[in-house]
Amino acid sequence: MRNPHNDRVSSDIAGEGPERKCILSGRNAARDALIRLAIAPEAGDGSCAVLPDVMARAPGRGAWIGVSRAELEAAIAKGRLKGALSRAFKGAVFAIPEDLPARIEAALTRSLTDRLGLEMRSGKLLLGTDRIAENARGGKVRWLAHAADASEDGNRKLDQAWRVGLDAEGSGKAGVTLPLDRAALSVALGRDNVVHLAVCDAGAAQRIAAPLTRLLCFLGLTELEPFAENGAEDYGHEPNGQDEGDLAEAAAAAPI
Repeated sequence: MRNPHNDRVSSDIAGEGPERKCILSGRNAARDALIRLAIAPEAGDGSCAVLPDVMARAPGRGAWIGVSRAELEAAIAKGRLKGALSRAFKGAVFAIPEDLPARIEAALTRSLTDRLGLEMRSGKLLLGTDRIAENARGGKVRWLAHAADASEDGNRKLDQAWRVGLDAEGSGKAGVTLPLDRAALSVALGRDNVVHLAVCDAGAAQRIAAPLTRLLCFLGLTELEPFAENGAEDYGHEPNGQDEGDLAEAAAAAPI
């Protein structure tokens, strides 16, 4: 499966969400754009395993990261993640699983496919080239995506129909290439040969944007912007749990 580069992902709905600080970079971003790490007691010896909590619902202490998988792997190898977590989880005895980056990628992928499945079951997801093209030309499509192994010709035709419907010809606006091939999408949605998908509902576009952006950023296929001290543009905000145990103040001491 190829992994083409994607432009920065954003929903069409502006909004504001709470911010958190990445413990590895020290920079701020909207909470829905970051990944929460939580500690869970291991059976027996009382030590804690550091696990991804992508829905930010696990109780207890947590810390946030906003780096790519390659950057995370480098931080683990150099001991930077351990040091940052030691500051965030003061007094806790914890272990970082060797496969933490793979666990995070799997969790982020599952979060995206689960969301797509929910939108499918609620009737918000459009499938089929002809159906998508008709809605796109009518200016109804709010979000458009293509499988990683979709043909360039098929992508180009739907992208053009979308631009026509939005009166945005010449803008270069195009659907996002998902980090999932048609086989993975077909399994996730329970349909055969899912190559292109779209939504016309603004809320659905917003709900999909959050998990998609986090996955693309973690895979290094797009940049998280803005990722700075003064706030963030909306990438699709969806409330995803309570804040108990967040150690934002501890994260402020993370190394740059």
